[in-house]
Amino acid sequence: MRRLIHLNGPPGIGKSTLARAYVEQAHGTLNADIDVLRTMVGGWTDDFLRSGILIRPAATALVSAYLGESGDVVFPQMLADPREVERYAQAAAQAGAAYVELMLLPEPESDVVARFHRRGEGGSQEWHDQVRTIVAAQGGDASLRRTHERLLELLELRPQVRVVTSREGDPADTLAAVLAILNP
Repeated sequence: MRRLIHLNGPPGIGKSTLARAYVEQAHGTLNADIDVLRTMVGGWTDDFLRSGILIRPAATALVSAYLGESGDVVFPQMLADPREVERYAQAAAQAGAAYVELMLLPEPESDVVARFHRRGEGGSQEWHDQVRTIVAAQGGDASLRRTHERLLELLELRPQVRVVTSREGDPADTLAAVLAILNP
């Protein structure tokens, strides 16, 4: 059965990095990274949030089509709203695929803010500066902590979610943990 593998977690936890590593070894799997897709929307550098809203329906359609016709999809996207999560769970079900929810969390848990600030050091992804600006405008570190709390609340609502510890600087260990869940 095909799978929609949702890598959820706080900003800067390594979802995109893990998705890229996963598809390198899972040939035929699509990496449906909304942050990459939004860079294909004209004006995304001027309005990063709006471009994400605009691309989301197309991303959902892409995920559904790929699941229905081609293979597995890995989806590295922070979703703290249970309704948004359910939208992707339903897309998987409608395509006849399983929805696998993985929540990446830092160790130690208090590291969530520091990891965000170290995110993208070295200029690896062009959208990191936009995300930093948005987080600062939404309340900075306090906003990051609130987002983390919302993700923990989501875990309580969705007991089927598998938690994966993401140790900074050790993406191979995190990938191994994900592979152990996906390929027992």
